[in-house]
Amino acid sequence: MLKFVQYNIQMEILGIIPARYASTRFPGKPLIEIGGKSMIQRVYEQSKKSSALTDVVVATDDDRIYNHVMEFGGNAVMTDTNHQSGTDRCFEAVNKFKPSADVVINIQGDEPFIHPQQIDLVASCFSSKEVKIATLVKKITSEEQLFNENIPKVLLNKDMEAIYFSRQTLPFIRGKERQEWLAAYSYYKHIGIYAYKTSVLREITALKQSPLELAEALEQLRWIENGYKLKVKLTDLESVAIDVPDDLKKLAAFL
Repeated sequence: MLKFVQYNIQMEILGIIPARYASTRFPGKPLIEIGGKSMIQRVYEQSKKSSALTDVVVATDDDRIYNHVMEFGGNAVMTDTNHQSGTDRCFEAVNKFKPSADVVINIQGDEPFIHPQQIDLVASCFSSKEVKIATLVKKITSEEQLFNENIPKVLLNKDMEAIYFSRQTLPFIRGKERQEWLAAYSYYKHIGIYAYKTSVLREITALKQSPLELAEALEQLRWIENGYKLKVKLTDLESVAIDVPDDLKKLAAFL
């Protein structure tokens, strides 16, 4: 069992990387080559650098991805093709691979240069026994991000818990022009890494889709609507997600 000394707790923390082949916007995305390695191998290797994780596994629904991960020496588990979200796939994967895990961290499979420090940071939330679900945010510093509907924004309470996620720019600043909003309020964007206690993961995967979730197409709203609190930590590190082929141009600086 991993002793997570930095936070004075002792627990098993499993990193799971959901990876589907049949992406609508970018089929075969996990297997694309980036600087001589596949995307999924880069995510896996970056995740293994985290000091918080007991182990890492790729959860996939495709033999090509499974075989590739096994070939480069990684851990992989086959999961159902019909899962609606990465959270659902994580629940099946933890039960098959390491049901003894205390905490599961859902690591996005399309961020080939994810920072291990971000994984450690979200894991640190569980130094408090009260935390059930955790995630990260980053302060928004540009109007392009602030008004981009593809970048979910997060509203926080005084205890650094998420109280709402929206693709819309919230809150609305009354009486000021849009170009003044960043100076008037601290806005945060969501960094899409989730961590859950395994027992809570079982609970939230049994919930039905909720009205706010369906409206915004953000599954975390289902949890909030059902009374779950999401602990949030602030990161100043930027991660780059690959959603469509054109996004590969963003990786030039990393390579």
